[in-house]
Amino acid sequence: MTTATECIEIQVDSRHVLDERLDDAVRGLQRIAMATGTHGILITRHKPGHYTAALSDQVPFGMTRELIH
Repeated sequence: MTTATECIEIQVDSRHVLDERLDDAVRGLQRIAMATGTHGILITRHKPGHYTAALSDQVPFGMTRELIH
């Protein structure tokens, strides 16, 4: 089971904005992850333009993975 201690929802209409928002989310989550050293980052695409970025105990610390639903 994935435990997310922090989750950021991202909804956009353009690819350019998506890239910026994903980069910002990952940078913010990296800062939080550094404090614990136990979680990686999971980016989930729920549908076009709708993503979540979250800390996950299912992703090794220092890694970022993408999941497409």
